[in-house]
Amino acid sequence: MKEVKIKGATIPALGLGTFQLEDNKAFEITKAALAEGYRHIDTAQIYRNEEGVGKAIQASDVAREDVFLTTKVWRESLAKKDFLPSVEQSLKKLKTDYVDLLLIHWPNTGVPVAEYMEELMKAQQKGYTKYIGVSNHPTKLLDEVLATSADIITNQVEYHPLINQDKLYTYLQQHNLTLTAYSPIAQGKVLGNPVLKSIAEKYGKNEVQVSLRWLMQQDSVMAIPRTSKTSHLKSNIDVFDFELTQEEVKQIDQLKKDNIRVVNPSFAPDWD
Repeated sequence: MKEVKIKGATIPALGLGTFQLEDNKAFEITKAALAEGYRHIDTAQIYRNEEGVGKAIQASDVAREDVFLTTKVWRESLAKKDFLPSVEQSLKKLKTDYVDLLLIHWPNTGVPVAEYMEELMKAQQKGYTKYIGVSNHPTKLLDEVLATSADIITNQVEYHPLINQDKLYTYLQQHNLTLTAYSPIAQGKVLGNPVLKSIAEKYGKNEVQVSLRWLMQQDSVMAIPRTSKTSHLKSNIDVFDFELTQEEVKQIDQLKKDNIRVVNPSFAPDWD
């Protein structure tokens, strides 16, 4: 398993996303993922499954300190009065004293960046989280984030072969930050893609595995594919026994011209 090292953190590059998994399903999938060898688990307040995830970690044979656990503060809890109480609630649901990474899930135009970053730093000072970061922040907002004294380690954003994230990725590289890819298979849209399919056939893999491998071969990139099927857990993590050639990487890089974005809610910021 590839690991990404950043500012003292060592993080398994491939993790489990739990978006859209209700509590019981999140429990089942997280427990199975840990048994399969996953050690990086991602949840969020708005997923309403922190309880299931927490129970699964407790019920597994894996020690809490061996799991890199991420949760995210929802945009409606970013104001000073709501922020820390919401994090305390998350820890309670997750049945843990701390998370490894706490993220701002989405920016909120009603709350200044400086205000929510100050609260995020407070959560870190209190020991509620080891590391901090943001999610869904384009470069313009990242400028504001970095203008505070917050020492973030990642920006979690939509990233897969069908979207163009060149500007953001370059920015993160320049500022020694990682990119955590959510929806790394474009919510299934990579399936049937002729380029990915032909490369997959060469290695006895599928389009999902080729997409994840493409991400794993990039510097400072992590990915958190979500699945609701335990049978997919093994294949999603089974991407470290082959390597894409430079030519194949170039072919996959060409797919970003479609610039397909699968997650774009009404409250999304202006993307780069």
